[in-house]
Parts: sequence; structure tokens; C-alpha cells
Amino acid sequence: MIVRTTAAQPASLIHRTVLSNGIVVLVAENPTADIIAARFFLRAGSRWEQPNQAGLSHLISAVLTKGTQTLSSLEIAEQVESVGASLGTDATTDYFLLSLKAVSADFKEMLILAGELLRSPTFPQKELELERRLTLQAIRSQQEQPFTVAYDQLRRSMYGDHPYALSGLGTEETVSQLNQTDLLAHHHTFFRPDNLIISVSGRIQPEVAVSLIESVLGDWRSPDQPLPILSSPPILGNPIYQTTAQDTQQSILMLGYRAPAVISPSSPTVSQGSPSPSHPDYAALKLLNTHLGNGLSSRLFVELREKRGLAYEVSAFYTTRLETAQFVAYMGTAAENTEIGLDGLRSEIDRLGVIPLSADELQAAKNKMLGQYALGKQTNAQIAQTFGWYETLGLGIEFDQTFQQQIANITAEQAQGVALHYLMKPYISVVGPASAVSKLASSP
Repeated sequence: MIVRTTAAQPASLIHRTVLSNGIVVLVAENPTADIIAARFFLRAGSRWEQPNQAGLSHLISAVLTKGTQTLSSLEIAEQVESVGASLGTDATTDYFLLSLKAVSADFKEMLILAGELLRSPTFPQKELELERRLTLQAIRSQQEQPFTVAYDQLRRSMYGDHPYALSGLGTEETVSQLNQTDLLAHHHTFFRPDNLIISVSGRIQPEVAVSLIESVLGDWRSPDQPLPILSSPPILGNPIYQTTAQDTQQSILMLGYRAPAVISPSSPTVSQGSPSPSHPDYAALKLLNTHLGNGLSSRLFVELREKRGLAYEVSAFYTTRLETAQFVAYMGTAAENTEIGLDGLRSEIDRLGVIPLSADELQAAKNKMLGQYALGKQTNAQIAQTFGWYETLGLGIEFDQTFQQQIANITAEQAQGVALHYLMKPYISVVGPASAVSKLASSP
């Protein structure tokens, strides 16, 4: 039996259905090309790991496709490649993802394979050991990269004991201790139908897609125990200044600001299933990020690289998170420009709260943001990703339209007020030659 709670959005025709076992199915019929893309989202990213198991989600994503109760790693690969399909996995901060793409005629076969991977992986010991070694190599390699060192330092200072403080790869200590039992236990806890969202886009009718998914996964039942309740260590607001000396020819400068999660704090948790409103300041911060650090016409690029020649690279990003997020501006500069570069970076951000964006600046940022947003939903894979992510966050399919409207409605005064509220007291992280960072160690 299928229990339907279906909604169709006029602009994008996203149909939402909830199966009787709790699986949420989103379908966008797009007959333009004979391709179907699907995204399987589980709320099981690194946010749900215990501190002593950091890196667990990443290892699961690396080994999930290496064997099931009936298929070997080679057989899985041959099944995908024999029809020219693609199938992969990923683990991020706030979700676990299985992605697939196939021509319409092969979609059912790939759906059956995806279902088996999600339901009965075995995490073979030999494959686990190989992926563990590769992960440890990646962790050690990152420790030699100034940008990664600076960002890890910034994350730790901003998040403290919260899981967001750590890289998704984990640490050498935690990854070395993870074993097959840990992977199986985590899988048993989080890989279940009432924690699964399937987003499909392509040449397939919604009722056909739902029927296929029901036939493949409809008999999957959740364990008796409820999903773990998401409880978070406190994120204490105490901006600090940290430097690390590294033998490198340039300095990496980062300013980090605590910024709101995408969901309004007064909204119900995403596990309750009903769509929640976004945080009232989320869209304005996204717009400020676009103006400040997105592309060759952004404020940071023009002012610090083009006009002053201070930056090798300069940009900004505002992460979308289930919980307290980051607004980060960063710059790579010559060692001798470390101090003046840091002052320049901070001055450009401070200016957002002092001088409102001009009408031209505001409109240019809106045009750029809305244009890039539209271009990010051109392919079936992009459509499936976008709406599956919104559902995972708890925003619902309607957010596609409300977000664009929010951007269009932002005023210069609103943007300035948001900058004054969030972008005045940065966490500072600097990595560079000892001669450069030693001059900054005692700076306020």
C-alpha cells in the first residue's frame, strides 16, 4: 500500500509522495533527454558521528559499493559499466548520498542495485583496509596544504566540541580505530526507510517512478528503535585569533563568522517531516556572500586583487547547514603582505555594515545570484540534487520559489542590518611563514 501526500509545484512540477514505510519520493518529469537521475539522501553525515568515530561516514561511503550479501565489488562495477550508467556515494556534513544516472531503459536495473547497496552492504574487510589506508594518506596530505590547515584551525576554533569542528575525513587517530563492526552498526542505525529521501528527475512519469520504487523498496522495514535524536554540544561564541607557522611561500588568511542555519530556530526539527520556514536572515547572507566573494566582479576580487594587487586568490562562502553555519572570507597573499592583507580583508567586510550597498550593487548581486541559481538546475542530476537537498533540510519543495522571491525582495537596508548583526566579530585563522605570522601572534 502506498500512502500518498503529494504536492506538485507549478514552476518545476515536483511531485512529492510518502510511501507507507516512510520513504519520501520526489519526482520531476523531464522528457527532454532519455536520461533519469536519482539522488538517495539519508540524514547520516558526519554530523551524526561520535567524536571517537570521526570519519565513519566517509569510510561507509567509500566501502558501500564494494560488496553486498549477493554481489562482489567487481560484479557491482560490471553491472553499472555494462549499461554505461554511473553510480557513486558521498558523505557530507549533514547527509549521506547515493547518486545514480542511467538511460530510461536501464533505470529499473540501477534502482534495484541501489536498493541492494543501501539495504545489505557487507563492508568487506579487505576493501575496508584499503580505503582506510587511502583515507589516512589523504588526511596526512591535507596537513601539508596551507588552505586546509587554515580552514581546519578556523573550524576548530568556531565549533569547539561540535562535530562541525572536524573534517569529514576524520583524524588519523579515529580512522585508525574504526572497524567493520562500527560501519555495520552505523548502517543499521541510520540506513532505514523512514530516514530516506529519493529524488528523481528525468524521462519518467511520477506515478511510474513511485511504482518502481515501491516495488524495489516497499518491503523495507525500519528497526523497532526510533532514530537517534539529534543533540548538539553547545557552540560557544568566543571569537579568537589563531596562527600557524608553515614552510610555505604565501600566507592564507581566513575570517570566519558564526551565521544562522538554514532553518528558522523556532521551526520544528526536520525529523518531524513538515516543511519549515528558512531563517529570516539566510537569503540576505547568501546575497552578501555573492556580492563579497563570488567571481571576478566580486568586491573582494576587485578591491584586493585588481586594485591593490594583494591577493593570489580571494573569495568567500556561506555554508548551508542544519545547525549554526559559517560565513568565511579568505585570501592567499605574499608573505610580506600578510598584515596589510588581513587588514584589507577585514575592512572590506566591515564596510558592509557601515555603507549600504548601492542600488546598482544590490541589483547586480541579485542578478548574479538568481542567474547562477537557475543555471544550477539545468540537468536532471542538478534538479534531483536541489530538491532532494531541500527535503533533507526540512524546507520542502516550495523553498525553490520562496528562496528566489526572498532574494528579489532584499533591500539595501536589510542587507546592511544583517551584516551589522553577523559580520562584525570574526574568528581569525592565519597560516604562513614563521616570519610573517610571528608579527601577528599578539594582534587583537
